[in-house]
Amino acid sequence: MMKKLLYFSLALFLIYVTGNSQEIYYDTVEMTVPDEPFLMAHGPYLQHLGETAVTFVWITNREGIGWIELAPDDGTHFYHKERPKFFAASHGLKSVSSVHTVRIANLEPGTKYRYRAYSQEVTGYSGTRVEYGNTVATNVYRSVPLEFVTNDHTKSDINFLMLSDIHGNDHVMEALLQDIEWGNTDLVFFNGDMYGHLESREQLFDDFMDKAVDIFAGEIPMYYARGNHEARGNYAHNFFDYFPSPTGDLYYMFRQGPVSFLVFDSGEDKPDSDIEYYGIAAFDEYMAQQAEWLNEVIRDDDFLNSKFKVVVIHIPPYHPWHGARRIYDKFVPVLNDAGVDIMLCGHRHRVFYQEPGDGIAFPVLENAHNTLLKARTEGDRLILDIINLDGEIVESVVIEANN
Repeated sequence: MMKKLLYFSLALFLIYVTGNSQEIYYDTVEMTVPDEPFLMAHGPYLQHLGETAVTFVWITNREGIGWIELAPDDGTHFYHKERPKFFAASHGLKSVSSVHTVRIANLEPGTKYRYRAYSQEVTGYSGTRVEYGNTVATNVYRSVPLEFVTNDHTKSDINFLMLSDIHGNDHVMEALLQDIEWGNTDLVFFNGDMYGHLESREQLFDDFMDKAVDIFAGEIPMYYARGNHEARGNYAHNFFDYFPSPTGDLYYMFRQGPVSFLVFDSGEDKPDSDIEYYGIAAFDEYMAQQAEWLNEVIRDDDFLNSKFKVVVIHIPPYHPWHGARRIYDKFVPVLNDAGVDIMLCGHRHRVFYQEPGDGIAFPVLENAHNTLLKARTEGDRLILDIINLDGEIVESVVIEANN
């Protein structure tokens, strides 16, 4: 009898302790007292727009969950009915972050979509219990919703732009883009050195991305070719958080209309052992990885069947420094045999056109730090103009299709 009473008392004690510990567990959910309202601090902007998929990125001032609501361009109001939600999520869990990344697939090529970005603050998270705060979103009630058009390889002609070497001077970028007809622009390239070195998130957006979002990046896709200066600074390791790719790589190929683009990460311009890098650089091996990728991607049908083949890379291959020689040795021989029509570069802060020669079978066109490259296709011609701050064409190149 005493033994049964002892077991019963012990069971009651365990139930009491378990029950109390559970109450304590839920009462310790951390709550924050915000200094400012929960808000969207930067974005949204488009990344890696393709024919059937696109990535959205935006930043909130505190952590939360994020999602995109998507609607067709069918003439109905965005609030006509409930729109499908696509959450920032990974491995089955919605992401709790201040950087919100949503990839949407299964879209139709050459199709216009409307979208709205949402975030809801997470104020406490412990165990399975989550405490939520306010929700913020881009505005569609009093303004037109943001929209984009997916790529389409059957499109007959395209227009695209390229900027490089802005080095944080967003007023220069704004001046170069002031007269652009965005309704007739398919895409924009940032070809490296958009800042000098990166020390914080706020610097990234202050230097150029806030201005890019204000002007075009919420609706016109921007594709980034990382330059040598993007690899510098204690926040350089976070670059991919803001410019993610579906493959996890910073080099890629895509096609829009008659043009296929090979976009490279040019790496640093000096040897990995150079004193300037303080032992943090490991680009020799990285460039070898890109060379392996290049040998594979040039066999892709989109690349093979495109009328024009354009390479976008920050550092030109004929500069005498180590980084350029590495590009010349590892990439140029493959590109020579791949039917490349032109290579677009930056890096040297000057406008320069190099005819094929010296082991390079295609022309190279360099953009400066204060000029804009405007390109368009017209049937069997690819026309590239470089324009200065006064709106004057300072260099023009015409490429004839090799069909």
